[in-house]
Amino acid sequence: MRVVIARCSVDYEGALQAHLPLATRLLMVKADGSVLIHSDGGSYKPLNWMAPPCRMTELEPEDEEREQGVQSVWLVQHGKREDHLRIRLHEVHSDSSHDLGIDPGLVKDGVEAQLQSLLAEHIGTLGEGYTLLRREYATAIGPVDILCKDGAGATVAVEIKRRGDIDGVEQLTRYLELLNRDPHLAPVQGIFAAQVIKPQARVLATDRGIRCVTLDYEALRGQDNSASRLF
Repeated sequence: MRVVIARCSVDYEGALQAHLPLATRLLMVKADGSVLIHSDGGSYKPLNWMAPPCRMTELEPEDEEREQGVQSVWLVQHGKREDHLRIRLHEVHSDSSHDLGIDPGLVKDGVEAQLQSLLAEHIGTLGEGYTLLRREYATAIGPVDILCKDGAGATVAVEIKRRGDIDGVEQLTRYLELLNRDPHLAPVQGIFAAQVIKPQARVLATDRGIRCVTLDYEALRGQDNSASRLF
């Protein structure tokens, strides 16, 4: 991971246009190619970012930029869309790189892990003809909660949360972008499953072609109720 603290401005062009005026910010370039721009506030969310697949190129500033005090330019281009970030660095305070190694992934809390286990056991909850391929399907950016096939034989990646928010949709989007590069799996569809899904997350998921499923924890547990067994 490359970590840079610099005085910079940022322009995004894509489905919309956005501008971050000149200020000191934290820039992160991750091993998966993603680039994130953070301020010293706003909790954990970046001000702007580009998710993989994308490519970053360091350029010499144009004459007009150089006159404005720009020392270097980062051009971050998305690999599948026309979206791009142009980051103009005026002053670099710190620039360091670190090898973080392989991350073991997020350790689920009790309820979330149980949801995953129950849904895997009763995969038909997602629809008729669904079959389980694997739980915790490993990828280079972390494990997909559930990988399965739908009734038509298409591959489906399922991300499971207790409370589904925009970050969960973004996480599933990154998994889908990576999985769809594998010709043995593609095309891969996505399902965002949670006990509660926030309206903003549902809108974003729908816009990206991701199906949302609300999980009833007690109903899933009831399907495996030992009190109802004969043996």
